Amino acid sequence: MTDHILSEVEGGVLTLTINRPDKKNALTRAMYQGLGDGIDRASEDPSIRCVLIQANGDIFTAGNDLGDFAAVNAGDPQANNAREGGNPLLAALARAKTPIVAAVHGRAVGVGVTMLLHCDLVYVAEDALLTTPFVNLALVPEAASSMLLPQRIGHARAFSMFVLNEAVDGKTAASWGIANAAVPAAELRAKARAAAEAVAARAPTAVKATKGLMRSPAAISAKMEEEGKIFAAQLRSAETKEALAAFAEKRAPDFSKVGA
Repeated sequence: MTDHILSEVEGGVLTLTINRPDKKNALTRAMYQGLGDGIDRASEDPSIRCVLIQANGDIFTAGNDLGDFAAVNAGDPQANNAREGGNPLLAALARAKTPIVAAVHGRAVGVGVTMLLHCDLVYVAEDALLTTPFVNLALVPEAASSMLLPQRIGHARAFSMFVLNEAVDGKTAASWGIANAAVPAAELRAKARAAAEAVAARAPTAVKATKGLMRSPAAISAKMEEEGKIFAAQLRSAETKEALAAFAEKRAPDFSKVGA
């Protein structure tokens, strides 16, 4: 674990807390590794019966640190090497055996939304705001979300979130089935913690078997691999270079000139 991912085990629940509030909890490679390691630890440790993911600060996560994306797009060898082998969090989510509960407040961006599709119980604050701005950055969805999100909420809604970056508030996320419930922000952590403890109190073998029967790790991993190849190509593209420049300059991107 790093200082940006806090870990605590109590009552059979492993709590992983995203802790980089000064940077809007933007996720770095080390933070992905910390989260992935925690999820893998839970699968291997029979005393851990549930994982709870939450965040400190005003938001859940701003998604991937855009500085990392910019470095890869610019051809930084160190940044490119860091991305070799894929995203450790996504790989851990694909093979996870222990139930995962998420508590989401404030903004959840990109992977902050797609990771929720791998959680077994999701609770959001009523005023939470979920966005998936992959295409805004000339990228594509990841975490097998191009398969899982349409399955969950339908093609039209998923396409709107991915391509038009439609923002979804907490109450809508619950009504669409992305979350189990939307609750007042002040009650969020207690609600999620109670759910995690309730899961941890159930028969562990039966719980893990039920989770396993409800998902297809092979299909999830295959979709992640397909997405990953396209994501990597786009990340190094002229389209993403223009999208990142536009973001930094606070202007609309002009893709008409890309490749001209």
